[in-house]
Amino acid sequence: MADVDARARAPRRQPTARQRALLADLEELFLAEGFAEFTLDDLATRMHCSKSTLYALAPSKEQLAVKVVGRFFRGAAERIEASIADLDDARQLIGTYLDGAAEHLKRASPEFMRDIAEFAPARAAYELNSRAAAERIRGFINKGVRDGVFRTVQATLIAEMAGLIIEGIQTGVIASRVEVSDAEAFTALAELLLGGLAPQQFGGPGAVPRAKNSG
Repeated sequence: MADVDARARAPRRQPTARQRALLADLEELFLAEGFAEFTLDDLATRMHCSKSTLYALAPSKEQLAVKVVGRFFRGAAERIEASIADLDDARQLIGTYLDGAAEHLKRASPEFMRDIAEFAPARAAYELNSRAAAERIRGFINKGVRDGVFRTVQATLIAEMAGLIIEGIQTGVIASRVEVSDAEAFTALAELLLGGLAPQQFGGPGAVPRAKNSG
């Protein structure tokens, strides 16, 4: 039993440089074509590697898909956080954060998003990412209210509504009803929040511009 406990506490082996490169290539392939239709044999052929090399990454194709999907969303979150690290204005934080989400999702093909929606373990990775995004937006709205750049009236309600919209984007409800991509939906959410929260005096020539235009 002690040996089992020791193994459980042992740190996970970090991927080699070759494995990191292979995961990056798999990510690009899945983003472009999805992952549900591939077998491990298919992937080994496309990656010019052996199946044993893929098994070293994950014990099954399904677990490999989950690993690659999680890698995509973690990487996107890290890059978005880096893009806002030096920002303090809540309007720029919201604009840049949601623009970043839209930009990263533009890399994802309809096949990739469909496969995520239809495969529960991969969908869970997207849901985790979306919950984290909703929490960050709530924090930015609260900061904007504290700093006096957002209206205090209904700010808490707007923050909750933003969370529901992000959930609607993630579950595919919004895309199915209005036929837009997730990236387009995040761009529209940024415009809605920045327009709806700003006091009227910030709507004129003195308004702080969006930090980045995703269009």
